[in-house]
Amino acid sequence: MSRVRMSLLCAAVLAAGLLVPTVVSASNVSSNAPSSAMAVKASKKKPKLPPTSGGFDYQLSQAYAPPVGVKIVARDSTDKPLKGAYNICYVNGFQTQPGELKSWPKKLLLTKNGKLFRDPGWPDEVLLNTSTKSKRKAIAKKLKPAIKRCKTRGFQAVEFDNLDSWTRSSGKLKKKHNVAMAKQLVKTAHGYGLAAGQKNTAELGEAGKKIIKFDFAVTEQCIRYRECSAYTKVYGRSRVFDIEYAGDLDLTWAQACARTDRPTRVILRDHDLTTPASEDYVFDSCPVK
Repeated sequence: MSRVRMSLLCAAVLAAGLLVPTVVSASNVSSNAPSSAMAVKASKKKPKLPPTSGGFDYQLSQAYAPPVGVKIVARDSTDKPLKGAYNICYVNGFQTQPGELKSWPKKLLLTKNGKLFRDPGWPDEVLLNTSTKSKRKAIAKKLKPAIKRCKTRGFQAVEFDNLDSWTRSSGKLKKKHNVAMAKQLVKTAHGYGLAAGQKNTAELGEAGKKIIKFDFAVTEQCIRYRECSAYTKVYGRSRVFDIEYAGDLDLTWAQACARTDRPTRVILRDHDLTTPASEDYVFDSCPVK
């Protein structure tokens, strides 16, 4: 689960065309990304992995010009990639996106006592029912356009959020269900030539890479919860990207950056992942080493 994830209702509204996103600098957003209307065929090209150098930024709320030195950016699939950077596309792979519940067939949604099973921490998101092979196949088909959109817009990779939804399903979902679902989503991403990132879920261990075939990991608060090594031992320090949140660390920022088990790229963000135009905006980065 994204422990402190920005409510993506804003992104859903943008996708619906009700708001026009304000970008800090148009020159910093790719203007030559392929049209979303362009047909995209399966790619035999091996996915390009994230670079091992350069800074990282996490921009799920809205695109903006990142701090100097940032070469890797994560943005929502409804947004455009940053020109000249390595771009990671966010897709909510195991729960419904805020504002998009009505687009999902009820048979693909998890229910309990006849009622939709909502994420306790994010009640505007309903867990997808990954419990059977047929449902997983249908979910993968439903999410395929979002993954395709990542490719057509010019992203190089995709991260699938809420991989750990089974842990808050009151036993209705099992780890094996989500592992099987993740394998399908990763296969689709790789088919489009996109690298695929594991999102949180330290419980997977080596299965994330060996069984599901994830290429890297995006983590939230692995320093705060002392679980960074669960990811770095699998993907290596340079292929794990960690976001810590201001006010949540039990260490000073200097102490957090001094930890020897941390990933190469660790950033500090505000809870709502705001833009520099907001007075709540927070961004800091550990030395890339």
